[in-house]
Amino acid sequence: MTAGPRAVAFAALLALATTARGAWDIAALMRLLKEHPAGRARFSETKHVSILDRPLESSGELLFTPPDRLERRVTSPGAERMVADRDRLVVERGGRKQVLSLAEHPEVAVLVESIRGTLAGDREALERTYALRLEGDERAWRLFLAPKDPALTRLVKRVEIEGSGAQVRRVEVEQADGDSSLMQITPVSP
Repeated sequence: MTAGPRAVAFAALLALATTARGAWDIAALMRLLKEHPAGRARFSETKHVSILDRPLESSGELLFTPPDRLERRVTSPGAERMVADRDRLVVERGGRKQVLSLAEHPEVAVLVESIRGTLAGDREALERTYALRLEGDERAWRLFLAPKDPALTRLVKRVEIEGSGAQVRRVEVEQADGDSSLMQITPVSP
């Protein structure tokens, strides 16, 4: 029994639609993130620093205003506020305020851009600094960022960002000197 021309055409269209809808790649992830930008989330972070006996623990809140404003408010163990807005970073801690130009501090910029670019779904911004690789599917994905510039690889070895759908859930950074950080992120409903 052979299928008629209509059945073959219908099967081909169905396969094409399924492939287009089911395609999961970096472009699809960036589109999804751009369409559903994160707003507010809680975080807990553990940093392993080689010169310390114990890891550093902190927690607080992240706020993202597309396309390029990222605020990190630490509430525990002490109060600290960092705001990356366009090309500058403002750090407030212990009653002091420090303003840094991200262009003049690439070691800070590389980390800020990995998170900010991902939250904004800005593939172009990410690819200026990183080689990107994606694993998984829309329900559970992992984006690997490796610095392209040899000067940056002396600072950051890799950044891994995990998520589900349009939600970033975990950011892990491994520095070239062996220090590392792991941030767990929980979205806050609007």
